[in-house]
Amino acid sequence: MPGYGSFAAHYDGLTNDVSYPDRAAYFHQLISQNSTGAKLLLDLACGTGSLSVEFSKLGYDVIGVDGSPDMLSVAMQKAAQLERELLFLCQDMTHLDLYGTIDVAVCALDSLNHLTSRQALGRAIERVSLFLNPGGLFLFDVNTPYKHREVLGDNAFVFENDQVFCVWQNSYHPDTQVVDIVLDFFTRQGKHYIRQSEAFRERAYDHQTICGLLEDAGLDLVVCYEGDTFQPPCETTQRAVYLARKQV
Repeated sequence: MPGYGSFAAHYDGLTNDVSYPDRAAYFHQLISQNSTGAKLLLDLACGTGSLSVEFSKLGYDVIGVDGSPDMLSVAMQKAAQLERELLFLCQDMTHLDLYGTIDVAVCALDSLNHLTSRQALGRAIERVSLFLNPGGLFLFDVNTPYKHREVLGDNAFVFENDQVFCVWQNSYHPDTQVVDIVLDFFTRQGKHYIRQSEAFRERAYDHQTICGLLEDAGLDLVVCYEGDTFQPPCETTQRAVYLARKQV
């Protein structure tokens, strides 16, 4: 997993189109429909903690885990400013190690796509399953093969706000469904611009592969929806949401 040192400083400003209250409410509805009394929640790959804070507002006791110290630094400052008591741990999701069991785990915003081997994805799912209480829930979303092929592809995107000018460039590998992503950040300092870069990869996994890995980890698939809806995925679905339950 990359360190996201440069990305951390600009992440919130470049993702202000994401409504974290709405996303938390959506996951909360899924949890409430499929569990009673869920209290302790793991926000896996929590990034800058925006979703963690929203889960806290909904009454969960939240553990936020991320592999980037820079992202977690922003998350801790955010929680402190909002006077929210959250526990943040710096861990690679393939080596998740908690102090005890949890009722529910959430991994949002295509974080699992950053695991670009089937073995790594399987390890991450197994680690989540290990710390889930029997009957506990694992909710996650992923970018679909359709999105990698048709939307991300070999395309480039430009984002700009008052703090940064960002160029996003993709290289798609159809044989592996992996997208290589390079982000260049340009920030103004006096009369000059400073350039910083991040590079990482995402891989899309088909539904059959994901279901197989869930089963291997002792998790039963409950439902799969098109992102942020309660409708089944279709051929042009860009984000799929999975809800799985640990076997009792």
